[in-house]
Amino acid sequence: MAKNVSDLLVEMLVDAGVKRVYAVTGDSLNPVNDAIRRDGRLKWIHVRHEEAGAYAASMDAELEGIGCCMGSSGPGHVHLVNGLYDANRAGNPVIAIASTINTDKLGQDNFQETNPMKLFDDCSKYVYTASTPKQFSHMMQTAIQHATQDRGVAVVGLPGDVASAKTSEIPTSTQNYRPKTIFRPTDEDLQKLADVLNKNKKITLYCGHGCRYAKEEVLSLAEKLNAPITYSFRGKIFFETDDNPYKAGMNGLLGHKSGYEAMKESNVLVMLGTDFPYSEFLPDDNIIVQVDIQPERLGRRAKVDIGLAGDIKDTLKALLPLINDQSEDQFLKKSQKKFKKTEEDLMIYVKNKGKEKEIHPEYVAYTIDELATDDAIFTVDTGMSAVWAARFLKGKKNRYLTGSFNHGSMANAMPMAIGASLSCPDRQVISFSGDGGISMLFGDLMTIAQYQLPVKIIVFNNRVLGMVKLEMEVAGYEDWQTDMVNPPFDEVAKPMGFSTFKIEHPDEVSSTMKKALSTDGPVLVNVYTDPDALAMPPHVDFDQVKGFAKSITRLLVDGKTDEVLDIVKSNIGHLKSLLG
Repeated sequence: MAKNVSDLLVEMLVDAGVKRVYAVTGDSLNPVNDAIRRDGRLKWIHVRHEEAGAYAASMDAELEGIGCCMGSSGPGHVHLVNGLYDANRAGNPVIAIASTINTDKLGQDNFQETNPMKLFDDCSKYVYTASTPKQFSHMMQTAIQHATQDRGVAVVGLPGDVASAKTSEIPTSTQNYRPKTIFRPTDEDLQKLADVLNKNKKITLYCGHGCRYAKEEVLSLAEKLNAPITYSFRGKIFFETDDNPYKAGMNGLLGHKSGYEAMKESNVLVMLGTDFPYSEFLPDDNIIVQVDIQPERLGRRAKVDIGLAGDIKDTLKALLPLINDQSEDQFLKKSQKKFKKTEEDLMIYVKNKGKEKEIHPEYVAYTIDELATDDAIFTVDTGMSAVWAARFLKGKKNRYLTGSFNHGSMANAMPMAIGASLSCPDRQVISFSGDGGISMLFGDLMTIAQYQLPVKIIVFNNRVLGMVKLEMEVAGYEDWQTDMVNPPFDEVAKPMGFSTFKIEHPDEVSSTMKKALSTDGPVLVNVYTDPDALAMPPHVDFDQVKGFAKSITRLLVDGKTDEVLDIVKSNIGHLKSLLG
């Protein structure tokens, strides 16, 4: 029986597991809007900006397995691009419907005309435009299977006249196939890996987001090997927990010295489910093993000696019986001791809470970690907000932490919190938003208010693009155009339907945050934090300080004052990090 293409689209989305779509309706998207309304099984979330919708759909995918967003002709679907880049790089299966002008108008530079196949090619696993009603069902089936099996974005361009046209189903074309497989290396390759691990004493595990469902197996491997567990930012929330006795800290730009040294000092580094991009933090003079579900990632970040393709859980289940128990634990204890020291150093800014309107953000993040529920979902903005989350948010029974960790976009935290709250309505959702990030997509606070989502938005209001400022100082540039003139975010959010709180003094942090997190419905907390807070912990390296002093002294003796000023200016950020 013939049916409308938009009706068929709705049926296929529902069958694929989609529960809601994020979109701003209009023109060529209206036939799909009408089909969703008549069917009633999908919830339409009216976002204020399509970029926010793409981020929210990405969180649906990250937490529930699939997400969907839509954009109308031209500017509507162009707005999706940044959020889709993030979803695709994060490996989140998102279906994006890019409605377009009618087919008889294409190719003539018409009003709101774009070419979706060119536009979305670099941010998707699959993109194609349906030019006839008959081809739609197989195209949609292909898109869904690319998104779910390739773990990324699939975009379907849908002209308005095709969306409203009648079509007949092609046998099997509307079926979504969900094959379940066991994916691990061969027995021969697993034995080679086991032989390497069994004959080495100093082994470090480096775990990423790919270990999300393999925590038990990772801990079992660490126990057998007496190996410290280090982790990437995306892997942190699963392994920096009270029930992990092998934790040794994060590695990377936002990581711990202990994590970096545990990897550098090992004989064998085993990278599990991580595509960590900062190769300068990876060792190059020890044996490196990498296991990843996507074989094309093997060896592209580090000098990998053994590269194996497989799901981490499946791989470790097969590997564990081949591993001998390691009795030597000296390397593990050394790594644990260093991690404990690193954690103690980080508490300096927690104990010294700052002053009025210059509250230490470390203290704010630490307090939230103490007060949040054991299954809270945290979304964090790129920039200094991510630094404080990396330093102070810990995993508990079932916490989850996410951000734009691969794409590195501003303004991601609040729209990601929209998707998280809709996906997991019974869990506490907390957004670590920078003042720069929240300003960029401020209008979508109304999406939160309209649907009465109980999201808690913490605005780290330091009145500056903090990470950019620090980057400029460290690179020797003059700090310029990083200041932010902000509205009183709490006062602006209140008439938008939020319960709001303002924190200007350190003594208010604990009591106000406790009240904010326990308040029903949408909440925004405007916290005035220290604009000069440093991303690096205050380790005073006296050898380096002496080196600077000697260089400057020699130049002063020679009367080269201009060169002294140049050195100080170009190293001001580094000196700050050295001296705390």
